[in-house]
Amino acid sequence: MEYKGRKGSSNVEDRRGKGKGGIALAGGGIGGLILILIITFLGGSPSEVLNDLQGADSGPSVPYEETAEEKELAEFVSVVLADTEVVWTKLFREQGLEYEEPILVLYTDSVQSACGAAGASVGPFYCPGDHKLYIDLSFYQELQDKFQAPGDFAMAYVVAHEVGHHVQTLLGINEQVSALRPKLSTEEFNKYSVRLELQADYFAGVWARHQKDMNFLEEGDLDEAITAASAVGDDRIQEQAQGYIVPDSFTHGTSEQRKRWFTKGFENGTIEGGDTFKASGL
Repeated sequence: MEYKGRKGSSNVEDRRGKGKGGIALAGGGIGGLILILIITFLGGSPSEVLNDLQGADSGPSVPYEETAEEKELAEFVSVVLADTEVVWTKLFREQGLEYEEPILVLYTDSVQSACGAAGASVGPFYCPGDHKLYIDLSFYQELQDKFQAPGDFAMAYVVAHEVGHHVQTLLGINEQVSALRPKLSTEEFNKYSVRLELQADYFAGVWARHQKDMNFLEEGDLDEAITAASAVGDDRIQEQAQGYIVPDSFTHGTSEQRKRWFTKGFENGTIEGGDTFKASGL
């Protein structure tokens, strides 16, 4: 993806090197959903995440010195965020709506959000409580090493997916799904969670299509995004983590489903066509 010399977003909050005080987990509602989603995203266990939270640094922050690689990656995700702002402002305007730009928070090791405290092991996540995306840039290396999804556009897909959750929040979709949580069993609610995630993949594909139309994509970019979408499928993560899969526990969708909905968004390039909740088949 071409990004060198391009303007980044002004909606980036840099908390790198700053410790967070206190441990807080959002219980129930969308906060609970977010915790479930981000744990599954990395294929980790709840106990692992809780250990991260309990070991979070609550001491004073020290000046953070970024490496040259981190500086370049921070610049890259800022440009990606700026591009999402352009695309979604346009698409919302076409629907007679106003797009509210989210904030991207860069952090290291641990962070506090309106959805609770989180360690880096939870990976990138979006919190509807404060309309912010949270990313520890070390995840870029994890994409390459753990998920075998290299390339800058793999990371761009991750950012665009989290922005997709912001779009869902602005459209009222997150709230509607959250309201179902106390009414359904875990297995039934997981089905809605899968559709929520696949729709965010669709919205990431919509953004990628507009990147292509603006001639920002380079050869191989689309393949990098599709590889990343496939790499974080529930079936693949569970198979790698435990050697078998449990479909009833899926919260994000299979590798094939995630790849399919991202591709569908890329082909359509519009908000319409991304209603995963009405789709008879995923």
